[in-house]
Amino acid sequence: MDAGVMGSAGTRPDMAVPARTTPTPPAGWVLRSAVAADIEVIAELRATVMRADLERLGRYDEHRVRQRLRDSFSPEHTSIIMIDRELAGCVTVRPAEGRQWLEHFYLAPHHQGRGIGSAVLRAVLERTDAQGMTVGLNVLQGGAARRLYERHGFVVEAQDSIDVFMMRPPGAVASTPAKA
Repeated sequence: MDAGVMGSAGTRPDMAVPARTTPTPPAGWVLRSAVAADIEVIAELRATVMRADLERLGRYDEHRVRQRLRDSFSPEHTSIIMIDRELAGCVTVRPAEGRQWLEHFYLAPHHQGRGIGSAVLRAVLERTDAQGMTVGLNVLQGGAARRLYERHGFVVEAQDSIDVFMMRPPGAVASTPAKA
């Protein structure tokens, strides 16, 4: 549904990316499969990460911001970003409508701007590219996350006053990363 993370820089190009556990040397992050017990921590993370953009759009609601995550949480499609044994973020990649949907991509604010978001996104896109799948997502209008996705080959498909719907065909060329 939404993907609200910022980041730049990256991982080594010679690094293999396994399906569910992905170490990255400089940042020291790994992905682990989500479990049902992660739901409340992720709901709180979503509320924190999205608050400023939702307030800017006049759409922040203390209950709704958490409930939307709870209503759509799918542990089988969600990976948890771990840094030093701490849950630092999450990303969901769910098949629907003939593509993979990138949803609930959040990174704790104190981990943003260090290249972790870009590294995680690259790992996800390597997997979807290998499957030959188009990736779709939506971001909030005016949010910094849009620039992250554009740097990784996403283009706008449609938009309204709240959301920007983007897609990336398999193998789309990413632009040169810029420091955020």
